[in-house]
This record gives sequence, structure tokens and C-alpha cells, in this order.
Amino acid sequence: MTQPDTLHSHQPVQQAGVPLQTARAAVVMLHGRGATAASILSLAAELRLDDVAYVAPQAEGNTWYPLSFLAPIERNEPWLSSALAAVGTALTRTAAAGVPLERTVLLGFSQGACLAAEFAARNARRYGGLAVLSGGLIGPVLRAENYTGDFSGMPAFLGCSDVDSHIPAERVRESGELLQRRGAVVTVRLYPGMAHTVNEDELARVRAMISAAREA
Repeated sequence: MTQPDTLHSHQPVQQAGVPLQTARAAVVMLHGRGATAASILSLAAELRLDDVAYVAPQAEGNTWYPLSFLAPIERNEPWLSSALAAVGTALTRTAAAGVPLERTVLLGFSQGACLAAEFAARNARRYGGLAVLSGGLIGPVLRAENYTGDFSGMPAFLGCSDVDSHIPAERVRESGELLQRRGAVVTVRLYPGMAHTVNEDELARVRAMISAAREA
């Protein structure tokens, strides 16, 4: 079987914004299935924030794991474990450069949003924030015992279409409820009839989250 450390770990990590060593805050950005680190970094220009570094790991084959996020977790292994490790490595990079986790926001879109949510829930602590754009926690059924730690008031935003063919609205709600039980201050927004995309309201909420993290 392919081992997790031979999947995503050898892929490049791209950056945008200011250098990490001079950044007031950082955002670890996780792209969706079939997309790239460069594509998710394009959001940085739309956020229009100074003193922020954006870090985006690249997935092997542009995919963090092969099946739906609702599939049995073991069927997405070892890719999922490798993807979670890649997120941890990116956070280690930002911390080593002098940006603490309290000023680092985790952000993902689609498959990357599911990965961001899952990493945060499995490793709950006070990050700068969590932005889950068209995603939710991973697995066919959510089991609270699989998640540990306390977010200690961390802001979390989950935004999605109410008719997204990839992301059931109920899973978005369930994910928000679980994050809240683990100590996050959660906002869930389901947008009527929206396509599988990121809208201006979501960008405004993410912008506010990152701005608050800069002041932590």
C-alpha cells in the first residue's frame, strides 16, 4: 500500500502576500479537488489585506483524497492522513517563521474546506480562525469522540449553497454544531440557490476574520 508520506509531502508549497517573517497574520489555504495551490491563492488579491502571508500546499494529482468526503474514512486512506499531515506541516512552517497559531487562519474551498474543517476538529485549539467555504467534516457519520481539544472561542465560519450537489446542507449544519460544542464561536450561512463557488458575503466574512486575527 502507498504510504501517506509518499503522497502529498513532496508537493510544493506556494506563498503569496508578504513574507512570513514580516507577516502580522497568516492564512493556510487549501484548494479544492482538481484545483491547484495557485488557484486558491488567487483569493488573496480579492481579500485585499496588508501584512498577511498566504500559504497554500499543493495536493498530489490536484486531489487531497480520491472519494467523496462522505465516503467511509478508511476508503480515503492513506490519502486523507497524508493530506492532514500536509496541513500540519504548513502550520509548522508559519509558526517557525514567527506567526503563532493564534494569528493563523485555516481556510479551504470545497474538498479543501472539508480538509480544513477535519484538521481543525481533530486538533482543536485557538487558531486565528477557520473558514470552511463549501465543505464540512469528513465521514459518513460524525462521531464526537473522534475529535479532541478545545477551540477556546476561535471564530469559525461555514458558508455553502443550500442546494450544493457536493455538500449536503445538513452536513454543513452538523459540522457547525460539532465545532461549537468544541468551543468555537460558529457562524453558518446557507445561501439560497448559490452555485459551487465563493460569494462576496463569504469574502467579507473571511476578510473580517483575518483582520481580527492580525490584532490578536
